[in-house]
Amino acid sequence: RFTMDDGLSEAVKEAFVRLHEDGLIYRGKRLVNWDTKLHTAISDLEVENHDEKGHLWNLRYPLADGAKTAEGLDYLIVATTRPETMLGDAAVAVNPQDERYKALIGKFVELPLVGRLIPIIADDYCDPEFGTGCVKITPAHDFND
Repeated sequence: RFTMDDGLSEAVKEAFVRLHEDGLIYRGKRLVNWDTKLHTAISDLEVENHDEKGHLWNLRYPLADGAKTAEGLDYLIVATTRPETMLGDAAVAVNPQDERYKALIGKFVELPLVGRLIPIIADDYCDPEFGTGCVKITPAHDFND
């Protein structure tokens, strides 16, 4: 029998529906590795990661509501390797132990270009020693976001 014949396809569909109804299959929000040559999803085990030299861009995000940094600035400088994803930013993260920014956690910055307010959030994953210590959070562009 051919894998995609009607009988087998119907059996697979029926099994899938039963598993879904039993709560064993659900839809989650997750990035999918996509092979652009084969046009198919691939597993994490099939991905070959390579370090690339690139640029670290510093972007100025104005603080909202008159907030100021510990240095008295009315903006945050966010370091990123992906400035083209700025319109998708959902937050700016800072390390909660970073004295420069911890008083700003829970406040907002204005997203440049569009003026949309996005929150400043705390995340231990942020390295205060890398870049500016401020990281833009852009869902669907990094597994950590």
